[in-house]
Amino acid sequence: MATRSEILLEHDEQGGERLAHGGRPGAFRALFRHPTALVGLAIVGAMAFVAVAAPVLSPADPTDVDAARRLLPPSADAPLGTDNLGRDIASRIMWGARLSLGTAALATTLILTIGVGLGLVSGYYGGLVDDLVMRVVDVILAFPALILALAIVGVLGPGIGSVMIGVVSVAWADYARVMRGLVLAARERQYVEAARATGTPNARILLRHLLPNVFPPIVVLASLEMGGLILAVSALSFLGLGAQPPTPEWGAMLNDGRAFIAAAPQLMIYPGLAISVVVVGFNLLGDGLRDVLDPHTRR
Repeated sequence: MATRSEILLEHDEQGGERLAHGGRPGAFRALFRHPTALVGLAIVGAMAFVAVAAPVLSPADPTDVDAARRLLPPSADAPLGTDNLGRDIASRIMWGARLSLGTAALATTLILTIGVGLGLVSGYYGGLVDDLVMRVVDVILAFPALILALAIVGVLGPGIGSVMIGVVSVAWADYARVMRGLVLAARERQYVEAARATGTPNARILLRHLLPNVFPPIVVLASLEMGGLILAVSALSFLGLGAQPPTPEWGAMLNDGRAFIAAAPQLMIYPGLAISVVVVGFNLLGDGLRDVLDPHTRR
């Protein structure tokens, strides 16, 4: 996480102003001509479609238990077979996408709101505000992210809400640090000085001048880290701290299939593949966005 953040920060220090004012239309056109970004976008889009359309696409109720149909191989009625309780695996994968992707998307929104907001204020005002925010960031970043999230969820108790609070409480710090660095580099530029000279209120300078100029690298960072966020949510559910039975969720499905890995490995293979595919999709999309939005690599 830190390495990606540092790369994005370094790339934007000299090119952020060009990205925000002159590069956006061309960047969006370039995105659809970038093969890596297109593949990533197709994967993410397909997974998002499956998640949204799960009530229509799923062949069965994902929580319907039928002991007479347990551990069945793939068939017309159950395209991916059934699990140890006779539940349709394909349906659980589809409904699990709603929970896994939805949780990660909502968590990312909260992380961006907190991290970008605090980083923006910290970098612009400096002084005591900057010191306080950065000391909190330093403390959070001093701990391994997953371990700290695990501790927070352990205190709050099992549940998908606790998982969201845990990952948001940890992940916002990296965004705040990156945003602060971008704002520190941008606040001395001529367009900010001109806004100050004309008496523009600080709030307007932050929202109308600074934020659009420094936001593209944050978009890239969010897309790159989305896969890691899904992994974190799945890992906490795998440990029994996230979604609780019978709720379908990819990490919880991996945990359910652990005891049957020898007799029915598909119980872990299918949710594992779903996690892997969506993480690869977000990584490819993030790499493509970085290439398109980075002024040093765009042609």
